[in-house]
Amino acid sequence: MSGSSQLVKELREKTGAGILDCQNALNENGNDVEKSIDYLRQKGLAAAAKKAGRETNQGLIHSYIHMGGKIGVLIEVNCETDFVARNEEFKAFVNDLALQVAAAKPSFVKREDVPTDVAEKEKTIYEGQAKEMGKPPAAWPKIVEGKLDKFYQENCLLEQSFIKDPAVTIKDLLAQKIAKIGENMNVRRFTRYQLGEA
Repeated sequence: MSGSSQLVKELREKTGAGILDCQNALNENGNDVEKSIDYLRQKGLAAAAKKAGRETNQGLIHSYIHMGGKIGVLIEVNCETDFVARNEEFKAFVNDLALQVAAAKPSFVKREDVPTDVAEKEKTIYEGQAKEMGKPPAAWPKIVEGKLDKFYQENCLLEQSFIKDPAVTIKDLLAQKIAKIGENMNVRRFTRYQLGEA
């Protein structure tokens, strides 16, 4: 296998992008695999943004039971057509999202879903922490903003790092799948159950 086809293979394994997309990315980035990954991610995000307004009325409700019945997840992920909903790659993606919910315990799909009172309570706590640490009042807003971002990254599914590849967020993974499969997709909702948890 020639060097360039080896690089295409490596890039495909890392990104899941098509052969032509990988060849173009490598050509545009002087055969630098890491730069090509970033290039493909940017292209994927652009492609996903173009599809963002399209209706998603099909999809799957998927269940996942883990650890001998101690954790269970129900998740609904939507797409545009029934054809994609039956696609093995879409099903695997939905299963990965269910695994993510089971392992990482998000409370919300996206930051816009966090109730205002919850966000305000967190802000009050973070401001109190900044005060206790003896930070000057002028620095509090920046500290609060940083801690609130961390709260969203931990508690919102789309902002979490993917458990199978921590370099990628779930939002980025979703954008990659939209670009690859060619349909708008959307995580509608999920519920996580843990035995004995209130």
